[in-house]
Amino acid sequence: MAATWMSVVVMLVGVADVYAVKNESDSRPCASVHASSSVVAMGSPVEATCTIANGCPLLVGDVEWRLDDLVFPSIPVANGSNRSYRVVIPSFTHTKAVLTCCVHTSSMPIIGGVVIRAGYPPPVPQNLSCQANLSTHRSLTCIWEANLQVTHLPTKSLNKNHAYELPPGVQSYTIPRTGFVLFSEMEIYVKAVNQLGEASSAPLTLEPVSSAKFDPPKIVKIQAVQLGCLRLRWDLSKHEHWMKDYMSLEVRLKTADSSLWNQPPILVSRVQPKKPVDRCRLLHGMQYVAQIRVQYQQSPWSEWSSSQSAVTMESAPTGLLDTWMRGTGDHMHKQLQMLLFWKPSQWFRANGRNMSYIVSVQKVVSKRGTLCTTARSHCTFQLPRRARKVYIIAVNAAGKSSPTQVRIYRPKAHEAISDVSAVALDNGSLLVQWKKLTSANLVDYVVEWRPLLRNDLSFVQFELAGGNMSNLVITGFEPYKPYGISVYPRFKDGIGRPQTVNAYSLQKAPSVVPNITIDKNWQSHVELTWDEIPLDQRNGIIRSYKLLYWDEAKRVHVAIGDLEERRVVLTGLHALSVYDAVLTVSTDGGSRNGSMVHFDIKGMDGVAVVLMVVLPGVGLALLFIVTVVSCYTKESRLKVRFWPSVPDPANSSIKSWTSESTQDIISSWGSEEPNPIYLSHLSFLELPMKPNKEEEDDSPWSHGPEDTSDLGESICGSPFLPVFSSSNSDSVPYATVIFPAPCSPPQQHPHVYLRSESTQPLLESEDLQSPKCYQNLACDGSHGEQCFFGPCGGPAEGEEAEPAIHWDDFPFLRSLAISDTQ
Repeated sequence: MAATWMSVVVMLVGVADVYAVKNESDSRPCASVHASSSVVAMGSPVEATCTIANGCPLLVGDVEWRLDDLVFPSIPVANGSNRSYRVVIPSFTHTKAVLTCCVHTSSMPIIGGVVIRAGYPPPVPQNLSCQANLSTHRSLTCIWEANLQVTHLPTKSLNKNHAYELPPGVQSYTIPRTGFVLFSEMEIYVKAVNQLGEASSAPLTLEPVSSAKFDPPKIVKIQAVQLGCLRLRWDLSKHEHWMKDYMSLEVRLKTADSSLWNQPPILVSRVQPKKPVDRCRLLHGMQYVAQIRVQYQQSPWSEWSSSQSAVTMESAPTGLLDTWMRGTGDHMHKQLQMLLFWKPSQWFRANGRNMSYIVSVQKVVSKRGTLCTTARSHCTFQLPRRARKVYIIAVNAAGKSSPTQVRIYRPKAHEAISDVSAVALDNGSLLVQWKKLTSANLVDYVVEWRPLLRNDLSFVQFELAGGNMSNLVITGFEPYKPYGISVYPRFKDGIGRPQTVNAYSLQKAPSVVPNITIDKNWQSHVELTWDEIPLDQRNGIIRSYKLLYWDEAKRVHVAIGDLEERRVVLTGLHALSVYDAVLTVSTDGGSRNGSMVHFDIKGMDGVAVVLMVVLPGVGLALLFIVTVVSCYTKESRLKVRFWPSVPDPANSSIKSWTSESTQDIISSWGSEEPNPIYLSHLSFLELPMKPNKEEEDDSPWSHGPEDTSDLGESICGSPFLPVFSSSNSDSVPYATVIFPAPCSPPQQHPHVYLRSESTQPLLESEDLQSPKCYQNLACDGSHGEQCFFGPCGGPAEGEEAEPAIHWDDFPFLRSLAISDTQ
């Protein structure tokens, strides 16, 4: 580097040689500048002398000294020579600068100069450390730290006793395998050198193998050897099998369902490679994951090995469970439906992997007292009527736990909890708050929560809070997912009514915005509706629906939609205008805008205007007319107009009929009173002609007067069918009149009247079970003509004769009497 500096200096001086003395052999500069040192400490004084060679012109003016842009005065030399000039710079603060002198002569100026550098001595190297590498390429690497102070000068580093010269700026060096012995001590230090001095680090004495960082070891095998103990067999890497000395070993463990290792790791001192290590006091029936690392004397710890797992031996479960039981369904039912949840308490130990639970009304498990058996953390069962407690027993392959007693709290109409709220905190937690009750019977509170997007009861969780508490922090919530949180008060004699709120641990804008539907559109009014956002896409609690709409003139209006009905009515709109609208949905975590919709307002045409003006007047006029007519019309006439006339069987009569008479007879509107002759139904039936006795035996009447199955048959081409034509299709005819066909001789058959098969009595004294037979008034007893409404015959022997029939008591039958002339 000195040669480089010299080259720089010579190069700069040659540039300053403007005027020189020349002869046949050489050329010398007229002015030369000499400094006390070309490299000085930063801030130290610098002295320089400018000498004019013989043969050069003498000084005419003053000598001027310049350090870059600074000018310094010249100081006369003590010997009085007029060819030497001196300057003193009290503090040199430039890292590198050119000092020049300018001598004014009669012919031309003479200039000379020199380059001066300034800096600091080298700092002492700190924190020297060395580490051996015992893998395939064995070596010893040393590192150190240089002082943060900048020297502004090139600095060398030396490594001794074997000297290794390093380039400037390097702060580490790797010594080859030939430069050290593994099990022998050696001394190492670092020296820094520059033009202002040198500095050495504190010496480091070490044994290379003691500074080696071994490769990660490996766990050969891990297994359970006794209750609560695991045995690890381990070894070093294949490049370090030659190591047989004692080493230190650290073991760290964690359960398979945990993400945290036990702290601090378990230290095992003075253990030889391949020698097994036992770790005890572990949970029974638990799967553990293990890792190890090694160290030799004061060497750095190796990296952790790869993981290996094993399960400790099982034993019967120990400890009690935390429980929460509440009624579900109909609380008034004699056998109450109960829902029981449980979870491990801080003292509970499963001591096994495959757990199941038995809920029983007895401490000793029996088939009769068992309510449910499950591998889950909940069950539903019908509570026996007299049960006051139930018991939970945990079971694994090694045995059963002691029963956990669960007191039954039935639903009671106690004071309800109020003012329940849930506030989101950091790290997926919620602060649940409620108003504390002051009841003397209060035992505690139960906070229950579940994800609303999952209906499985396995996701229900709960926490118990003391009776003097009014808030609780619960954790384990997913962001942007809705949860239902309920707070139950428990009293000494039952459970009070809960209050439930929905909450999110973290919210953001909804994933979607519903489409707007134009529900109604009339003059200056528009009703807009939209569907509800699905629960899994809300990402928070919907706080507002805001509708922004504007017309062609870009006048923007804002309307707030109803949260429950999801609708908004826009009023004051201009007819024949087109509007644009955008729906914005907001939660506590953000807002999202929907798609733009267009709608127009239609004006009313002339016909619509006329109808709106005329129709109300016409309606009022008609109402007035109807009122006046009603007031001046008799009550009976008005009654007939609105209610049908019901015939009176006692005043009914018929004297004649034709084929057209089969239709219903309606009361005349022109008469003052309703027509008393009204038959709800009149059926005409024709009897077939029977030429002889044998055929008569097969007639429909041969089976008795009650057999009327063939009365509906019509002969002689009658177009009328025996069906009911009254307004009530379910009515039963009062009676059926049977007469000879018009085409048959008039005296061939008598008139027959058949009573209906209905059991409804016509008279109060009529026997429903055995209808009497009645005589046709148009027939005399000599001809033996009778009509029967039921089976008829003379009185049997030993029976009393029927009393005489008074036909005046039967006006309806009397009206059916037909004389021969009629």
